[in-house]
Amino acid sequence: MVNNTPLEEDEQKVIAEYLDYTVGELNWCHVPNESKSKVQYYVKQKALGVKSGVPDILIFKAPEEYNGIAIEMKRRKGGRVSDNQKKWLKSLEENGWLTTVAKGADEAIEFLKEVR
Repeated sequence: MVNNTPLEEDEQKVIAEYLDYTVGELNWCHVPNESKSKVQYYVKQKALGVKSGVPDILIFKAPEEYNGIAIEMKRRKGGRVSDNQKKWLKSLEENGWLTTVAKGADEAIEFLKEVR
């Protein structure tokens, strides 16, 4: 049986194009925490301040009642939110951010359309 569910990476490319067009490329970023690299690179990134669980997408241009928008991307089928991801989402919410977990780019785009 073939799994036709797009990879999270492919969904990220779709939402990246959408965000560049709708909020502008200087008003958001993708946080590349999903890297599966050599141990030395992981240790270096951690020493430089990379934090496990930071949401995939941070949007700095948000409706005025929020400080920002954070989106944790998951595949349409499968994918789970880790404990560190849950902690980051909760902390961001406590700091005035709007947060969500989106299963696929379509769900993320619909969420953004609702809040804008």
